[in-house]
Amino acid sequence: MDDVLVIGIAGGSGSGKTTLMKNLMEKFGAVATVISHDNYYKRHDELTYEERCGLNYDEPDAFETDLMVQQLKELRNGKAIACPVYDFTVHNRSDETVCIQPSRVIIVEGILIFQNEALRELMDIRIFVDADADIRLCRRIKRDVNKRGRSLESVLQQYQQTVKPMHELYVEPSKRYADIVVPEGGKNMVALEMIEDRIARHLGK
Repeated sequence: MDDVLVIGIAGGSGSGKTTLMKNLMEKFGAVATVISHDNYYKRHDELTYEERCGLNYDEPDAFETDLMVQQLKELRNGKAIACPVYDFTVHNRSDETVCIQPSRVIIVEGILIFQNEALRELMDIRIFVDADADIRLCRRIKRDVNKRGRSLESVLQQYQQTVKPMHELYVEPSKRYADIVVPEGGKNMVALEMIEDRIARHLGK
């Protein structure tokens, strides 16, 4: 466990978490692993598609975080995990899993990963990616419409009903647990270089 560096990247939806993560993986992908909180959304086979569309996906109870904690511990202890896969087009967990191998650097990504104490205590470095609300909304619209097959109306309705209030209630307050706050995520080259240097020093031990 002492040879594993766990980096948590949190922040609001559309803040730039994924860009930061991808930039880090471009440099350290051979020795790094990513697990996303999004893959741990709870399964709801008992609900219809329409009912699943109405769920609040931005509150802590939407996730099976206990499973993520368990699997992150396994990765830290050098064990491979069967990570769940979530299908955003049907708002439900897929029957598939992905085998994730342990590595010396583990990046944990998600909007609420700092909100859960057991999960954040497994992280060596906690990074909160910050961005203005209008920028986050624009990015979310582009992502959900172009990549997840959502309509503009449904994206805006979800943002107003759950995303914005849950961000203010849970995501923004979790910033206080961060070691580093990074404005504009992966586009912040100064912060990116600092994080890359920290990872490089860990790998060089």
